[in-house]
Parts: sequence; C-alpha cells; structure tokens
Amino acid sequence: MDVKGNPTGTTVMLVDDTEASRSALGTLLSRAGHRVVPVATGAEALAELDARLRKGTLPDVALVDVGLPDMSGFDLCRLFRQRPHTAALPVVHFSAAPVAPATYCEGLGAGFEAYLKVPADPLEIEAVVRAAVRHAQVRADDRALVRRLTQLSETIVTIQAARSLPELADAAAEGTARLTGTPAAAFVLDQGDRLYRGLSRDRIPVALPDDAANRAVATLLQRLARGQSAMQLTTVPAPMWPAGYFRPGVEHDARLALVPTQDGRAAVCLAAPARGMRRMGGESDTLLARLAQATAFAAHPLLMYQVERHVALTLQHSFLPQPHRLPELPGVDVVVRYVPASQETEIGGDFYAVLRTDDGVLTAVGDVVGHSLDAATVMVEIRHALRAYAVEDSDPAVLAERLDRMLRRYHPDLTATVCLALIDPGTGRTRLANAGHIPPLIVRDTGGADYVKAAGPLLGIGLPRPPATEFFLEPTDRLLMVTDGLIETRGVDLAASMEHLRAAAVGSLPGLDALCDTLLASFGHDREDDIAMLALRLR
Repeated sequence: MDVKGNPTGTTVMLVDDTEASRSALGTLLSRAGHRVVPVATGAEALAELDARLRKGTLPDVALVDVGLPDMSGFDLCRLFRQRPHTAALPVVHFSAAPVAPATYCEGLGAGFEAYLKVPADPLEIEAVVRAAVRHAQVRADDRALVRRLTQLSETIVTIQAARSLPELADAAAEGTARLTGTPAAAFVLDQGDRLYRGLSRDRIPVALPDDAANRAVATLLQRLARGQSAMQLTTVPAPMWPAGYFRPGVEHDARLALVPTQDGRAAVCLAAPARGMRRMGGESDTLLARLAQATAFAAHPLLMYQVERHVALTLQHSFLPQPHRLPELPGVDVVVRYVPASQETEIGGDFYAVLRTDDGVLTAVGDVVGHSLDAATVMVEIRHALRAYAVEDSDPAVLAERLDRMLRRYHPDLTATVCLALIDPGTGRTRLANAGHIPPLIVRDTGGADYVKAAGPLLGIGLPRPPATEFFLEPTDRLLMVTDGLIETRGVDLAASMEHLRAAAVGSLPGLDALCDTLLASFGHDREDDIAMLALRLR
C-alpha cells in the first residue's frame, strides 16, 4: 500500500474460526484489491506472523474476530502489541454477536483500531480497513520522523564536540548515514583548498577513493561554492561524481547539501546516494540541509583556528634561526631540529637559540607555558631579550634572573621554562642554568649517557635562583638539549619518559645528526606539543 492510502497490494490477515464467514470476508476483500491471508485461530495467526517475519512480509492490517476458539480477539491484539515487530500492526475487530460495553472498553485498552458489527455493508468494511492502514502509516511516518530528528540532534552534539576537521568530517558522514539509511560522505574544503574527507562506517573499508577522486570532488565543490553565500541542495549525476564514495567501484548520482562559509573561502558538503534519499520521502532534503548547516557552524571555529595556527607557525619559523643560517661557531658543531605539533594540536611556545658571546657559545632551549598565538609571541620576546642581555653578560644564571624579571613585569600571567648553557670551546668548560626545564643529556661515545644535575624554578614566578652548574665537556661528548614536547605523553610519568630518552640516545649512531634523527624517529610521531632540539659537541 502506498502512502496515499491506495489499497492496491495491501495484505490483510483475516482471523476467523467460522469457515463460511472467513470465505465471505476473504472474497469481499480480494475483490477490493487486497491480498488475503486467512487463518482460523489466534495460535495460527501468531505462527503465520512468525513465518512472515522471517521473510520480511508482514501483513498491513489484521481483521480479527472477537470470539476465537483458543483466545479472545482482544487477547490476540495484546499479544501483537507485546511483540516489537508486530506492535504497530493495525487491528480491526469484528463480531456477529453483540459485545458488552465493558468488553468493548477492554478491547480498546488492548489497542485495536476499529470495531465492525457484521454483517456490514461491503463499502463500510472496505472503508474501515483502508482507514486503519492509512492511520497506521501516518503513525509510522511520525515515528520515523521523530527517530530521524532524534538522530539529527544526537549527531549535531557529536559534531559540535569535534576537535579537528578530520574528526568533524567523520562525525558528519556517520550522522548523514544514520539519517539517510545509506552510505554517506562528508567533506570540508578549507581556505587553502585542502579537502578533509569523512566516510560512514557502513562502507566496506576496501577500495577507498584515491587522490584523483578527492581532487575531482575538491574541484567540483570549489566550482559549486564559487560566488555562493547560501546553502545549495543539488544532485550531481554519476559521470560527474567519482565512483566509490558510497560503494566500492559503484557509480551513484549524489545528492549534495553544500554550505559555503561566511567569507566564501571554505565549504562544507554532505553527500548521499540520490536514490536512497528519494526513498526517505519528502523530509530527506530538510534533514540533510539542517545537518549541513550545523556542520558548517561547527566547522567555522576550527577553520578560524587553522588560520591562527598558520600565522603562529609562520611567526615561530620567522624568528627561529634556520639550521643553514646558524652563526659561525669556532670550535663547536651544532645541529638543531624544530618539529611543530600535529595539525590538530594548538601552537606552542618552544624555541632554541645559538649565540656567539665574548665568553664562548651560548645555547638555549625553552618553552613558554601554554598553547596559543600569545605563547608564540612571548617566545619571540624571550629570544630577543636573551640576545640583548647576552651582549652585556653571558653568565647563564644572570641571564635566567633577568629573563625572569622581564617575564614578571610584562607578562605576569605567563611562565616559561628555559635551559641555558655557556660553553668555552677551548676548554670544554660549561656553565649551565636550568629554569624548570628538562636538564641536558650528555651522551658519551663510550656508550653511556647521563643527565646534568641542574635544576631551578621556572621563569615568571620570582623565586631565588641557584648559581650556575659547572662541568666540562670532553671532545667525544655530545650535549643534547630538548623541550618536553619530544617525550611528554599524557598519563606517563616524565621520569620514565626521560629514561626512555636516555636509552634511545645511548643506542644512536655516532654524530649529531644521527642522534637527533634517532630520537625524532623514536618519539616524534603525532606529538601533542612542538619539539625543539639542539645537539652540540666540541670540534
């Protein structure tokens, strides 16, 4: 039966223990275009429903005699309502005998749709059956809409909790699939035309769309979003939509909901097979549009964060000395590494510095506490202040004290860690001040490695500072200075991570580059913080 109430093709289960009555009603219903499934008892009706349930062919309505031999028609209706798969089956009761008001009220409590007193006019029987099916269909549509609206709300909550554009695309694709009952895809095209793709989990995880397919989708979204400021609902025919996004290797027409951002430089798109969307009915486009708008709203701060992060990274890189532009350092070889955190992580304030002074080579590695553009900006100030202070006095303890005062005066809400080392290349004499930072590691070519025993309060809190720690580097020693972004892992004790770092350094090949590359290969994958690293040895 279709949603307009046309009875053609409707299946009616007729439950009547009287063969003559069952035959007469069956004939009447068949002539009206219904398919009739006749049974004589309540037990037969339940068995027939179980058999049809396994085939997925439940009847559209049950026409049930009140006076059955094994149970009342009302009791049978209650059993229908108790079973999840038959709870919504509409029931019309009939009886040739009068039914007492109390019994009739009992039947209403059982949940039947209507009651017929037979014999009845054929037009009345047909009208009652048709109305019962139509009302059941309306209720089913209402329940489906409520279910989809609930799914929409749950998906929006999940999308709003996304912490990155890839996570957002995955959540949006999964939510679209739940709403449409089909495989789905979601795309975010950022300001730099980089495409983030999410595929619903019900898609077979083989033969994923390749880079060529992604480029084709990105080009299509760019064209559709160009010059647009409002959301678009459009169908892209299969030849224009790359195969495989919904089913591996299968072409589909794609129904798209595309929302450009306010500045028109980015776009969010949800996609599902057009055929599946048509099966959903009239509300499909409305639900898809609402989800697309919610996704675009959630994507906006993530896209803005990307812009801020790009600015901060550019700022950091512009003020960090590049490896090929380090100053000439007589008697000392230096290697540096700087690795930004993963794309999904906020920018940090990690830095390194290498300076020539009248008293030797001054090296520093530090980290402004926090993750923001402010942290990167303060990092630049600390590096400039260090360069200026070192012209007058390069003693590490003095420099740490001056940096502490500077930070407290101009940035009283921020703190920073720093490790400063002044090396005399001729003698190997090294003076070191440590302000709350991981101490340097001395790696010996003889096969050992030890941390320098130096500690002190971090910058920005005004506590008294110990004098500089003094030790001598041998020509075969490598001095390693790192920020905690290399080894710090949430839930893991820092002391244990430092021991892992020491063991990895001992196992590295000779040379400064080999040491840095070994440590980055061991610890530097998908870190939650930036990594600054400096390694040196006497020449």
